[in-house]
Parts: sequence; structure tokens; C-alpha cells
Amino acid sequence: MKRRLLFLSRICLHSIWMLLLSMLAFSQSRTITGKVLDVSGHSPLPGVTVQVKGATIGTQTRTDGTYTLNVPSGNVTLVFTFVGYKTEEMPLGASNIVNINLSSDVTSLKDVIVVGYGTQKKQEVTSSITAITAADFRQSGARNALDLIQGKVAGLQISRIGGSNPNTSPAIQLRGITSFTGTMSPLVIIDGIPGGNLDLLQQDDIAGFSVLKDGSAAAIYGTQANGGVIIVTTKKGTKGPARVTYNNYFRKEFKYRIPKFLTADEYAAKIADGEINATDKGYRTDFVDLLVNHDNLTQNHNLAFSGGNDQSNYRASLYYLNQQGILKANERQQYGGRLSITSKGLDDRLTAQINLATNFNKANLLTDGGNLQGYYTFNPTYSPYNKDGSYYFEQTSTNELARINQETDIRLQQTTSGDAKVSLNLIKGLKASIFGAVTRDSYNESGYADMMSETSVENYDSSGYAWQSSFLNIKYAVEPTLEYSATINKNHNITAIGGYSYRYEFEKTFDVNNYGFVNDVFHEDNIGTGNQLLAGKAGMSSNKKDNKLIAFFGRVNYNYKDKYMISMILRHEGSSRFGANNKWGNFPALSIGWNMRDEAFMQGLTFLDELKVRAGYGVTGNSGIDNYASLVTMSTGGTYLNPDGVWRQTYGPKRNPNPDLKWEKKSEYNLGVDFSFYKGRITGAIDVYKRVTNDLLEYVKTQQPSFVTNEIYANVGQVSSKGVEITLSGVPVRTKAFSWNVDMAFSTARNILDRYSNSVYTIKYVTYGDIGGYGALGDAIRTYGGDRIGNFYGKRFAGLTNTGDWLFYKADGTKASADQLDSEKDFGVIGNAVPKVYLSFTNTFRYKNFDLRAFMRGKFGYNILNTMEMFYGSKASLPSNVLETAFTKNGNITGGYQYSSYYIEKGNFMKLDELTLGYTVPFKNRKTIQNMRLYFTATNLFTITNYTGNDPDMIRDTGLNPGVDAINASDSRTPYMGTRGFMVGLNVGF
Repeated sequence: MKRRLLFLSRICLHSIWMLLLSMLAFSQSRTITGKVLDVSGHSPLPGVTVQVKGATIGTQTRTDGTYTLNVPSGNVTLVFTFVGYKTEEMPLGASNIVNINLSSDVTSLKDVIVVGYGTQKKQEVTSSITAITAADFRQSGARNALDLIQGKVAGLQISRIGGSNPNTSPAIQLRGITSFTGTMSPLVIIDGIPGGNLDLLQQDDIAGFSVLKDGSAAAIYGTQANGGVIIVTTKKGTKGPARVTYNNYFRKEFKYRIPKFLTADEYAAKIADGEINATDKGYRTDFVDLLVNHDNLTQNHNLAFSGGNDQSNYRASLYYLNQQGILKANERQQYGGRLSITSKGLDDRLTAQINLATNFNKANLLTDGGNLQGYYTFNPTYSPYNKDGSYYFEQTSTNELARINQETDIRLQQTTSGDAKVSLNLIKGLKASIFGAVTRDSYNESGYADMMSETSVENYDSSGYAWQSSFLNIKYAVEPTLEYSATINKNHNITAIGGYSYRYEFEKTFDVNNYGFVNDVFHEDNIGTGNQLLAGKAGMSSNKKDNKLIAFFGRVNYNYKDKYMISMILRHEGSSRFGANNKWGNFPALSIGWNMRDEAFMQGLTFLDELKVRAGYGVTGNSGIDNYASLVTMSTGGTYLNPDGVWRQTYGPKRNPNPDLKWEKKSEYNLGVDFSFYKGRITGAIDVYKRVTNDLLEYVKTQQPSFVTNEIYANVGQVSSKGVEITLSGVPVRTKAFSWNVDMAFSTARNILDRYSNSVYTIKYVTYGDIGGYGALGDAIRTYGGDRIGNFYGKRFAGLTNTGDWLFYKADGTKASADQLDSEKDFGVIGNAVPKVYLSFTNTFRYKNFDLRAFMRGKFGYNILNTMEMFYGSKASLPSNVLETAFTKNGNITGGYQYSSYYIEKGNFMKLDELTLGYTVPFKNRKTIQNMRLYFTATNLFTITNYTGNDPDMIRDTGLNPGVDAINASDSRTPYMGTRGFMVGLNVGF
């Protein structure tokens, strides 16, 4: 009993002693308060970890960036850490208030690069990959998500051939031509969804782009990666309190670089002088201006909510975008949203992520730019109206003003995608994942021509014309993967991923048209009321097609001491699109890297931060061809009268089979260097590459018999390209109040058609670039084996006769008229349409709360065929309206339309593409508004060029028919009206 009492008394005394010590220690502690701000914007940073160095005592900042922490007395240091910012340490002094500004850790933010099926540390990347974050995006209001990175990635060509038309997409090409008939554009992947739909991307929802440029990076995507890969990552929720952001902009477009046709007064004066044989109707009409929407205003609104904790996070956004073109009846309204949820469980071993996105859009497609041609050239002394107020019609032209008021062409479209990924850490270093996605794209496009419209009056007996077209495309993707990572003896790091990919896609179309309506009440909404169904003159058609792609893939990365890296990839893939004898293909890749800066012999170079050498080789393929391309397909022929008196449809073969049809395969070598000097003041990369695409697919002529039709789709040729790409960033000036950053992207390339034949099929040359318009002038581009892609081939101008007729050089150097030339012997290369050099500069200045960014972009070393000058800079076009040059520069020409070197001009240009002035509001009280930025942007301010046609930036420089400027409506090269834009915007966070 005594022992128990003694034991209890000792416990009590010990407890009292510990309590006294705790009280003493507490009496010697103190309370520290403060605020953590962003050093650049001076905005509060919620969720910053504030911890006593060497202890477990810590807290996090609140929504307004403030914190409170009890710390022990004595020598104490606080450590402030936050994702994306540099860690700061602050020894405590006598004051109990500690405020601090954290600066962004640019190296940390850009240290992780998105690659195929995962991420890698930047220092471990051994391929040619360019990452663009939201801070580097263009700020001119993107019509398409890829507009954000135009001119930002060396080697990536993004051309706005539709100008500011809101219903067009840019032409995209990476490192030159890789195919003749297959897909040439890069594969776009959105949050893991292969072939993601760009309509689902809004500029304020995008976190960044990762462009896989060489074969060693893209090979893991196999047959869809011949044109490279663009991986888009959208914004996700982050740990911290709920945040709300709202972004908007308003933009107005103005006419810019309009062709100089004769004004109404000039045209009438030349009629009076006898220079134009036409009738002056007495009116003075600017027909083109009648189509201009002077009240155009584009507006964009995006509202986003985000937040989360250690176990889950979310981000949801809603948007509305109304893009009004510079032309009437040309508009695109869209709205939709995006939701991302990430959640963890099973002690953080299980991670699930779900993304949902949808877009609804209404597009007015009636005016696309082709309407301009007729009004540029129409007699400006006429009126679009008759004396009774009705619209004036004639057989040789279209009254476009009447058309936009009497006809409709509206597309209603919905695009939705959903994807989910579940990952489970099975054991240390081993993770299993499964990804699934569905994308659904559908639209209904319909139109109606009133009974009194020109279309109806001239073609449908003034009875109205209605049509409808529907489209449905659904894509499925399922991709399970296994990932493994391990570190052996601290110096050997191994990561590996292996997986299976299943993709299935189908699409359906349906079209119907009718005429013979008794009124304009229903338009196309009751198309069956037209009377041509019973007459058999109404139209109806439908179609369905599908394809399947299956692949097995794997990648292994090895890293020794972060100095020596190697990456190996193999993808085994099959597609239903290819012949029975070549359904499957293998796509390997190997790349190595050496971080030379970490070597002992480099340690004395204190100015050098990073120096890495990369080398890679990879093979990719091209499955972007028509479905059923290797099979015999049937099509309808005429009808015949059956003996029973019934007319029946006939069918026959449309395509020759080719069971040997196989992949176009591109082999690519890449050598690169990444570098950084003077603590990041100068950074950049240089890449040199060579790529060869074999087994090019093309339609070649065949004999009948034994072939069913007169052509077959076969592998026949080879094309190659080589080039250099340079990316540089520098900080010439950096002070506390002022900084100046410069970014440059440079690329040069040479694309060659090595051969266009094989042992079975022989093709002498290939032609592209149908000129169209007057005179049946043929194709502008002819390419022989061994020639550069994009060679203009035609007559060589030798002057004019005394009477103004054309003269051209023959092969022997003598001069002759056009009818005396032999196109095979006397024609020659008269220019090339592919730019040799692409160059862009971005200068960013920041002074206190102001920022100014100027973005310049240009193309050099190429030619353009000025068909506008060819068709309308000549008196041969009279009495239609003509360019001023028909009476000045070309006034002595009396001959007809001729395609020759006379109309080949240098296309070199440099333009100030974007100028943005911004101001970040410095709030003192941030309880409600956390940050706010106002900005003003001007786009396409000026262009320095000697080219006399349309804006050279709007002329195609990609594909097989580049460099042909056109104003006629006979092809897809019709340019939209040039514009200069001005916009104001607001970014605010709560």
C-alpha cells in the first residue's frame, strides 16, 4: 500500500513540475502576426505555409493573406513556403509584426513539362518540346484557342487565312509538309483526350500548351503524330479557400488594307472620258461598304469558381462569347462551361479526376468573304435598288445586299466532352490508372432563300428554296496504364509507363432540300410543304462512316545523377483504315540528354546556369486518311426501268481496292541545346532537325481493265525537310520598379519532294494551286522530284510589245508570245511560296503597376502570286470595276489574262501584331477584391511590306497550295476583309 502511495505521489509531483515548466515556456513565447503578399502584384497570398524553422509549429495564411502564430522566445526563424513561389526565411527581431512579399519562382513554375501520357522535369527532357504558359499567351482575344500561341513556338506555323472571320479556324503546320493527302496538322490532346475539339477551349480556362515537335517526343502517339502533337492543359482547382475570378473583354474591328478599286466618281469620270465603255446610271455607291457591319462589337465573359483542400479540389467556369465580324450576316455566339473535380482517398493512394466541358454555338455563315468579289467589281454608278424600292437583280452578278436580307444560313452546334481518370498507388513506386473519354459533336445547319430573293427568282421559279444539313460525330477513348518509378543507390532513377489505347469514332450526316413553297412563313422549318417532293426534284442524302484504332505503347526513362538521361519509346498500333496486309505498324523512338553544367569541368563557369545537349530519333505515322480507303466502296449510278415498270437505282464500284495500303512513316532526327546564363537573365534553346516521310499516299492513274476505276490510292513517294529553330528570352533590365523582357522565336526550313514515284507507279510531277477565275489559267504550282515544295511554275515575263501585248522567255532565251510557248520546255520556276524564315519578337515592359507588351511577327524569303492584280489590275476586266493600277502601273497592257512571273511578288512582311497596355490596381483593403487588372489592346496596327495585294499574313503558307492570293469566289482562298482591332478588358479576382 505504501509503495502505491509513493508511486502516485511521484506521478503527481512530476505532473506538477511539467505543468510549471509548460507555464514557464508559454510565458516566454510570443504571438507573431503579419501579411504575405505577391511581390509583383502586391496581392494577398492565401494558403501560404508559415512555419518555425526546425520545429513543427506552423500555420497557413487566411484569404486576405494574414496569419497569426505563437512562437517560442529566443532565436526563431520563420519559413514561408507556397507552391510556385520562392521559399523565404525571416529571422525574428524585436517586432511581433512580420510582413513579407514572396516572388514567383519562374524556374519552379516551368520546371515540369507535359509530355505524352505524363510529365517530366525540365532538366530530364531529352526531346524537342516547347511549353507555353498562360503568362505568355497573346492578349488580342482568341477566336480559336491556338491563336493564343501564334508566333510563340519556333517551327509552329499558325496562319489566320480567314482573317478576323469568327467562323474560320487557323491553318496549322509544324516543321513543314509531312503528307500529300493525309492529315498535316498536329494532333491536339486536351486533358488527355486525343483529337480534342478546340471549340471546347476558352482562353481563360487554359493553363498551358506543350508542343511535342520532334519524332522522339511524338512517337508515343504513333499514327496520329506525323504532324507533331499539341497538348493542352486546362486550369484545375487548387488547395485553398474558395476563389472567384471574372474576366472580360470588348473588341471592335475597323477596315484595314482595303484593295484600291476605282471609286464611283473615278469610275464615272473614266466613262465620261471614254476610257470605260459602260453606262453611268447616275448613282455613286460604295457597294463593299454596304456589307460592312460598322456597329460590330465582340464581347467575352468568363466567370470561374475554384477551391479545395488536401483531399479534393474543384474548378468550374461559365462563359459567353459573342463574336461579330466586320461583315454583316457574319457572327458567332457561344456559351458553355467547364467543370473539373479532383478527389483523393485511401490515405491518398487513390486519385480520381473528372472533367466535363460543353459548348453551344450559333453561327451566321451567310457572309464569309467570297461576297466581296462581286461588289468590288460591280459598276459603282448603279444602285442596289430599283426605282420602286425593290432590289435590283441581273444575271451576271449577285446583289449581295439583297442576299443578306433575303437569305439565311445558320448553324446551331453543340459539342460536349467528358473524361475521367482513376489512379491507384498499388505499392511504392507502382501506380495503375485508367482513363476514359467521350466527345460528342453535333450540329444542324439550315438556310432559306425567300420567294423574292435573287436565288429563288433565277433558279427556283420564285418559289423559295429551303435546305437542312445535320452532322453527328462521337469519339470514344479508353486507355489503361501502369507507371513505375524507382531510385537505386540514390543516383539511378528509372521511370516507366506502359499502356493500351482503344479508340472508336463514327459520324453520320443527313441532307435535304426542297423548293416550290406558297409563302415564306415556315422558311426551312417545314420543308415538306415544298411541292418538289412528288416531282422528284427535292434532294435527300445520308451517310455514315466509322473507324477503329488500337495500340500498345510503352516508355522507359533512365536518369543517372541528373546528368545523363535516356528515353526509349515503342508503340505498336493498328487501324481499320489500312489494307488487310498492313493493318499494324511499329513506331519506336530513342533520345538522350546530357546536363553538361553539372560536370566538374564546368563548375568554374559561374555565369552559366544550365547547358544541356539533346539528341533524338523517332518514327511516327499518319492515319488521317479517309475511312475505307483500302476497300472497294460502292456508289450510286443512274436509274433504269425494271420490267415491272418501276425505276430502280443502280450501284457500282467507286474505288479500287488496295490490300497493301500502309502507313506514311516519318523518320526524324533532332539535335538540340538548352541553355541559361546569368541566373536566368538569358535563356533559350536551339534545335536542328531532319525528317523524311516515306510511302506518301496519293491517288495515281490506273488502266481499265484490269482495275475497276481509273485511279488507285497507293503509297508512292517521299518528302523531306530540314531546318533550324531558335528560341531566346532575355531580361536586359530588371530593377525594383522597372523590368524589360525580350522573347524571340526564329525558324527556317527547307521542304523537298524527294520523289513522287515507285517501282509500280510513275508520276513525272504534281501540280497544285488552281488559279481559278478568268482565262482557265490552270495550276500555279508544279513540283518535280527533287524540287522544293511550293514552287511557282509558269511563264517568265520578258516585256511588252509596242502594242502592249505580252512577251515571255523561251528556254533558249528568245522572246515570244504566249501561244508560241511549250509548257513542258519553256516554262520554269518563277518563285516559291513557302517562307524560308519565320520570326517573332515580344517586348514586355513593367513599371510599378503598369505593363506594356509589344508583339511583332513576320515571314521572309518567299513569294506570292497576286491574282487580285492579275484579274482586276488590267483593262481586260472592263467594264467591271478594276484596281487603280489598271490605268497606272498596268496601263500599257492590252493583252488578256496571263499567269506569269509578272504577277509574282515578294511576300516579306513584319507587322506589329499586338500592343497591350495594362494596369494592376493596388488595393489597400483586399477583404473583397483580391486583384484587378485593366488593359487595352490594339491588334494589327501596321504591316511593313512591299506586297501590293491583300494582307500577306492572310495568305496560306501551309499545305500544298500556298502563296496564291485570291479574290475570286471559286476556291477556299477567298480572303476576308482586312481589319484592325481595338479592345479593352478586365481581370478581377475575389
